[in-house]
Amino acid sequence: MKDDTTIFGIRAIIEAIKSGKTIDKVFVQKGLRGELFQELEHLLRTEGINTSHVPIEKLNRLTKGNHQGAVAQISPIEFHNIDDLVMNVIESGKTPLFLLLDQLSDVRNFGAIVRTAECTGVNGIIIQKKGGAPVNGDTIKTSAGAIFKIPICKVDHIKDAVFHMQSSGIKVIAATEKAEDYLFNVSFKEPCAIIMGSEGRGINPSVLKVVDAQAKLPILGEIESLNVSVACGAFLYEAVRQRQ
Repeated sequence: MKDDTTIFGIRAIIEAIKSGKTIDKVFVQKGLRGELFQELEHLLRTEGINTSHVPIEKLNRLTKGNHQGAVAQISPIEFHNIDDLVMNVIESGKTPLFLLLDQLSDVRNFGAIVRTAECTGVNGIIIQKKGGAPVNGDTIKTSAGAIFKIPICKVDHIKDAVFHMQSSGIKVIAATEKAEDYLFNVSFKEPCAIIMGSEGRGINPSVLKVVDAQAKLPILGEIESLNVSVACGAFLYEAVRQRQ
């Protein structure tokens, strides 16, 4: 992990949060106690910052410094407001194409998806505040710098983004093996947002209930699913193909 995206020590993290730094994720040692720790926990809850409680061995791997039981990742990007982003894209006259990621956990998958999204003209990526992959040095490297070129928004729950898209006249399409239709039979020509699920679980069932359409990729081999970044690339390039 790169030093310029990491801070450690409970007091340092508290001060970073209070000063308005964009904290992407905080790793806290399991079983930690004390007044200062309680202050940090309160701040993390109040600010809705993505937090993981981990063994001390994990923290030791994250930094060589005296972490005092807490390590934070500072986001190298500023996140966009979803209201402003959607409105700006619609007002620009472009046919909107958004990407919603439902708690993707692998930073390399995330980075690869960001790179493909930038190459296919995606107008913005929406992720959930908690439970997803952090934006860190590995994300930057895997995205080949695309993370700095495409707007990224955070929402409390991915369903918030679904409802926002729908209320803005944008069709929401879920990429899921549970679908009956192949992606080639679904229209991506109108304003749309594609949802990709997490590596293990896929798209949350409660999210699937509220989307406008579902689509799947044909799988001709014995392995039942593709890597999520590969599947995402197939969906985005089908959207590009239909819009040409």
